[in-house]
Amino acid sequence: MIKTNIIVPEVKKTCTIQRIAVFGSADVDEKHPLFQETFKIARFLAYQGKTVVDGGGPGTMLAATQGAQSVGGETVAVTLNPTDMPEFEGADDQNHVDKEIKATNYIERMFGLMDQSDAFICVRGGTGTLSEWATAWLLGHLYYGNHKPMILYGDFWHEVMRVIGENFFIGEKEHLVYKIARDEEELIRALNEFESDLANRCRLPSRS
Repeated sequence: MIKTNIIVPEVKKTCTIQRIAVFGSADVDEKHPLFQETFKIARFLAYQGKTVVDGGGPGTMLAATQGAQSVGGETVAVTLNPTDMPEFEGADDQNHVDKEIKATNYIERMFGLMDQSDAFICVRGGTGTLSEWATAWLLGHLYYGNHKPMILYGDFWHEVMRVIGENFFIGEKEHLVYKIARDEEELIRALNEFESDLANRCRLPSRS
């Protein structure tokens, strides 16, 4: 029998949203609009008392950490520093989080991000972001009713999901685990709606 170090997350019933992972590009600097937008998203989340989770790398991951910390928010990173992946960015020396969880391989890192979070926000990114988004979406579908919700941030997601809906076999419930937010106002609305849904699911007092 082959033994591995991969830890598959146990998706437990989520009743509240406290820890939110931000997935996005590692290839943007502080001057890029996406970096600045991600900073504002994380700042809002932290201001609301949420813990911001990211991969500990550069780009939007750094923006998420800095945005949360700008208002004294708590940050968590699941990092990976491989020696055999020349195209992987690894951890950023500037990304200083409150809690770092070190993974031993990419799959463990991705599942670690899923495990450490109650919800996910996906901004624009590359193939790494695509893998995180698809995995979070799949888990939301498989664990539907006990799933962790996801917000797709950016107007471009409407086109992405339209193309997927026209070319893949996607069920109705699979579209219920995510919401698309074009801007910060819609993000706030989507997050509030998800929290109300979770309160109803768990029969908790809903937010006023």
